[in-house]
Amino acid sequence: MPAADQTLRILRHLATRPAPVAAAAIARELGLPRSTVHHLLNTLAEHGFVLHLREERRWALGTAASELAGGFARQQPLARLGRPLVAALADRLGESTHLGVLSGSDVVYIVEERAPRRPALVTEVGVRLPAHLTATGRAMLAALPREQVRALYPSASAFSTRTGLGPGRPSELRELLRSIRAAGHASEDGEITDGTRSVGAAVLDTSGWPIAAVAVTWSIGTGPSEADAAIAVTETATELQRRLR
Repeated sequence: MPAADQTLRILRHLATRPAPVAAAAIARELGLPRSTVHHLLNTLAEHGFVLHLREERRWALGTAASELAGGFARQQPLARLGRPLVAALADRLGESTHLGVLSGSDVVYIVEERAPRRPALVTEVGVRLPAHLTATGRAMLAALPREQVRALYPSASAFSTRTGLGPGRPSELRELLRSIRAAGHASEDGEITDGTRSVGAAVLDTSGWPIAAVAVTWSIGTGPSEADAAIAVTETATELQRRLR
């Protein structure tokens, strides 16, 4: 296996963990030789991409990794590629659409396309909302490893509510995400704003990791059927996946 591939796997592994990780655990979970992992970690440390916490005998992401994230945010490739697709989705359905990314247990919206003569939504660019309550957030949570979801929602205290609806315990969230995986799309009904409904689909990278989600929101009693919305949103997410790859 090429060293570049091994290096990227290590970086991604560290990025998805809630705390620093021991080298032995990295080797075990990725199926790599310990000597290879130590060599790559030391090389990454020389360039600032990882940091060795000597007292804890664990490894964490370094400041250079943060610089990569900052460069990604500045260039906004997701927003640039996603904006015309989200706009086309709004034209297709006649309802407001948006694109969001996961940030911890929140969704941050990076594109919003408001349909003509439709009410303003809370999903403006830059707004953060609880992922477990939104269609975009649920779509991405359903695509995450179960261990990652448990880390984000370890107990009932991790859950918030806006309208009194939505999961309030880890077991309820697990059941909800199970149904989303079976359906192939996520939805929410009045859990963000009374009287509105949303349908969302995740945008996955080549490893199956959710890097964003597309959604449409409309007033209950108007707009498309959930089935039609799900088809349109899923097709848009699939097209954005293709362009990103």
